[in-house]
Amino acid sequence: LKFIFGPSAVPALDLVDQRSVTRVTSPSGRTAYQVLGSSGKLYTCYSSCHFCTCPAFGFTVLQKNESLLCKHILAIYLSQAMGACQELTVSEEQLTSILLAEEEDEG
Repeated sequence: LKFIFGPSAVPALDLVDQRSVTRVTSPSGRTAYQVLGSSGKLYTCYSSCHFCTCPAFGFTVLQKNESLLCKHILAIYLSQAMGACQELTVSEEQLTSILLAEEEDEG
């Protein structure tokens, strides 16, 4: 994994081991992921469009184009493959609040 994904592999595996990945689903089937980062901050990620709200994703993936993903996105993919995702079902309103809270944090 380290050969393919570089420096993100080991920290991503640590996140999976710590069961830091939660799949958040609403009754309509909308899904987002929340990953508790090593710093203790909760990041919202979207595997469907390959996006994470962490600063590393914005810098190394979007700005510098040095990597394909951050450790949080990789942790999502690994936890899905290993069946290690926490599951959380929320109302449509709760999911909307989760998504809007991320936008407010960034703005």
